[in-house]
Amino acid sequence: MYKSVYLKRGKEDSLKRFHPWIFSGAINSMDENIEDGDIVRVFTNDNAFIATGFFQIGSIAVRVLSFSDIEINDEFWYRRLSAAYSMRKALGIINEDYNTTFRLFHGEGDYIPGLIVDCYGDTAVMQAHNVGIHIFRHDICKAIIAVTGGRIKNVYYKSETTLPYKAEIDSSNGFIYGSMNTDVTIENGLKFHVDWLKGQKTGFFVDQRENRKLLEMYSRDKNVLNMFCYTGGFSVYAMRGGAKTVHSVDSSSKAIELTNQNVALNFPDDKRHTAFCEDAFKYLDHNCQEQYDLVILDPPAFAKHRNAIHNALKGYTRLNQKGLQHIKSGGILFTFSCSQIITKDNFRNAVFTAAVQANRKVRILHQLHQPSDHPINIYHPEGEYLKGLVLYVE
Repeated sequence: MYKSVYLKRGKEDSLKRFHPWIFSGAINSMDENIEDGDIVRVFTNDNAFIATGFFQIGSIAVRVLSFSDIEINDEFWYRRLSAAYSMRKALGIINEDYNTTFRLFHGEGDYIPGLIVDCYGDTAVMQAHNVGIHIFRHDICKAIIAVTGGRIKNVYYKSETTLPYKAEIDSSNGFIYGSMNTDVTIENGLKFHVDWLKGQKTGFFVDQRENRKLLEMYSRDKNVLNMFCYTGGFSVYAMRGGAKTVHSVDSSSKAIELTNQNVALNFPDDKRHTAFCEDAFKYLDHNCQEQYDLVILDPPAFAKHRNAIHNALKGYTRLNQKGLQHIKSGGILFTFSCSQIITKDNFRNAVFTAAVQANRKVRILHQLHQPSDHPINIYHPEGEYLKGLVLYVE
């Protein structure tokens, strides 16, 4: 039997609007001995049931799994994952010959907070962002295999860095179903090595798939600079788009090695590409003598907490100013922020300030965001984390 949590009077309003988070300050009382990851039933101050969810220690005390009084069992996991998989198939994202790289499940956007599942070929990489998901990882794994009809043959669990560090659990990374066979996946007809064992996130930034495809359209005969290249995704697309030269920059030697491998996988012995293991600001300030036709600025999150917003915006401004200074007149800038707490207006203002400081005339061609396999729950606007602008620079 699930334990109970009781809200303070009036604190159920956000739940009536189907927001999936309950903050600790909204709780009036709860049963004894509730532990991190326990499933709890939530009641209003008038003892009316309102939600079922995972309890967790922290400012977000409950992450809602259902607004119905149901049991969280195998049927529940299968139903939620099946709905997510069916949506991806209906949208045409999954194609065995052309695209086997996609996000199967996107947390609140697919109505299970804290669960991320990315697919690379026949391997799914599962990531838990709360202890409740960790506890049910094997049940979720079974559901993944079932809903994909055996298409997924391996499930790698990767949550060492995403679970609360104080949680006394074994969150070791490793295969919980199947084993390693290949690390090559297909994205829009291009092949990529994916390092889900040691790479960032689940091993590849799936959320930039459609933005990489857009960049390809602008790349013909261009000299391209890809900053923070990581796996070299934008670089490979630029080369398929007919770029004249492509320079990839990252401070990580492992990222540069992976970028070179991915370029070679698609364009063996192609002399158009050169990679540099260099700090981005140092490269732009001191070691970059060229002017480029097309520049990509896709940095890691500059702010993960609200107290870092001010410094993050300064960082985005400085980075975009430097990038704009290295673009030829008539060139194009693809610039991004993946910080969830940086709003679209925050980011746009930072880029506006950068354009003023760089003394460049700038027009917005596209406003970019995460793709359809990273859906945003309309009741949870916080899920819109990826912001991007494509700028024409005079």
